[in-house]
Amino acid sequence: MSKIAVVAGAGSGVGRAVVVELAKRGYQVALLGRRLDPLEETIKLAGGGAGGIPGGNGRSLSAIPCDISREQDVAAMCGRVRAEFGPPSVLVNSAGTNVARRSLAELSVADWHHVVDVDLTGAFLVTHAFLSDMRKAGRGTIVHVVSDAGLTANRVSGAAYVASKFGLVGFTGTINAEERRNGIRACAVCPGEINTPLLDRRPVPPPQEARLKMLQPEDVAACVMLAIDLPDRATVEQLLVRPREA
Repeated sequence: MSKIAVVAGAGSGVGRAVVVELAKRGYQVALLGRRLDPLEETIKLAGGGAGGIPGGNGRSLSAIPCDISREQDVAAMCGRVRAEFGPPSVLVNSAGTNVARRSLAELSVADWHHVVDVDLTGAFLVTHAFLSDMRKAGRGTIVHVVSDAGLTANRVSGAAYVASKFGLVGFTGTINAEERRNGIRACAVCPGEINTPLLDRRPVPPPQEARLKMLQPEDVAACVMLAIDLPDRATVEQLLVRPREA
């Protein structure tokens, strides 16, 4: 069984925590993110891939800088993953962004496009890049780290973020509807507030005491791993997780 995974947004937060868990399970992992340094820091935190199966480059973890909102970047990344490791059986999309001026009264057209391009179109581009490999293999697990803002709109997240996350929930459902016959399953993990660097982009970032009561990246990573670890016959299509103390 192939134990090759691609994780988008691997430079921090939930994506970083997912890489650590995958490495513990012996996966070869391609780490995607816009900047190389955070990806390499994740590799160090994951033990340099200790316990993993050596990839084509002699490593079990590989940092691949990639702007997932850019089609040409994704195409180049896909070729590199295939060359270094082979086709993946697991894809985790944890990449996401937001802007400070996010209310309808302040949101610019440029910022709308930026958020939608990363949070929704980026997930589509990375998924689209590897779907043919999964179809050929007759199996594959795709996990999108969404948000509870993709289930219920709120005043905190902003219009572009909420619209993107609603779209991502719908995209996940479409993957299941169309691709389950090909052995491919998809899960939308929808967490409430998570203590990640994205909080610093809020108009008023929450204080440290509030962040400690939120979900932590490793909590959400555990949900992602549940969807991955289940036998192929089972699919967690949607998973809602929130802090105990809202």
